[in-house]
Amino acid sequence: MTELAISIPDSLFSALRKAPHEVAREIRVAAAIHWYQQGTISMERAAETAGMDRPQFLAELARRRVDVFVVDEEDLAREFRSA
Repeated sequence: MTELAISIPDSLFSALRKAPHEVAREIRVAAAIHWYQQGTISMERAAETAGMDRPQFLAELARRRVDVFVVDEEDLAREFRSA
């Protein structure tokens, strides 16, 4: 695994009321969810990126009220036209 160092303003920790290790985890989870929603990575890869297994990632999506299934509007429109 590659380690990445990023600079975060100290004010973020107080704004979020979280410790640095909690913010680091939150950033990983937020990035994984974002990339999953964009269809850039699979659910399995998103869970791995978030440091979770698939059931944990699914639970996190539910906790955050994020749609589990990413539906492309163009694909959906094609499905309706062909039905």
